[in-house]
Amino acid sequence: MVSQIVLTGMVLSSMPVGEYDKRLVILTAERGKISAFSRGSRRQNSTMLGATEPCVFGKFTLTEGVKSYTLVGADIQKYYMELRTDIESAYVAFYCLEFASVTTRENLEARQILNLLAATLNALCKKKIPLKLIRRIFELKMLVFNGEYPQVFQCVKCGRTEELQDFSTDMLGTVCTRCKKYTRRTLPVMASTLYALQYVISADIDKLYAFTLKEDVSKEFEFIVDYCVRKVLEQPLKSAKMLDLVMEP
Repeated sequence: MVSQIVLTGMVLSSMPVGEYDKRLVILTAERGKISAFSRGSRRQNSTMLGATEPCVFGKFTLTEGVKSYTLVGADIQKYYMELRTDIESAYVAFYCLEFASVTTRENLEARQILNLLAATLNALCKKKIPLKLIRRIFELKMLVFNGEYPQVFQCVKCGRTEELQDFSTDMLGTVCTRCKKYTRRTLPVMASTLYALQYVISADIDKLYAFTLKEDVSKEFEFIVDYCVRKVLEQPLKSAKMLDLVMEP
């Protein structure tokens, strides 16, 4: 008898295979990103039809093969149905799923990233803060979890924690007033923007989507996070261009 395992996760992507099957990419808390086949889940009467769609979160029962898993059951806890009726929120959600898929690996515990995805989709469903801000908060926290995030707590050149009024685009971090004259390609950063960056980097996941920013601060925050993402990622995400078009003012 083939042994089964139960993993907590979220479906990142789903693609058709053959006439009735699907190939899933699931981010799991216990084993990171995995690939799994779902037999017959494209049939209209399949009990796994809804459980194999992107964004669903729950517990997945699988059998383990040499190179992939086979899905044999699922206990879905959250479907995020609100995203199916809001096109802008849906685009942000799919962007976040692709971001997680590109930056996670197999056999590496991903509980924090999974929790971040769940919190982000909840925020997208509630829409209590702007979608652009939700996107940038998610991106910055993902950079933190992947260990490549901007240094905004001290000067990247001398280590001082005072008079941090500029951001170095070369070194992805703040510089103090003393070091600015010796640093190329810097841009001014407002104190409120700096605090927002520091807050997202250090805050617990359940407290991330609990603030808004004034328009000028939001634009500066978004610019810095976007710049860092573009510099850290090896190539732009496929969904980024479409998302940018959808979210244009």
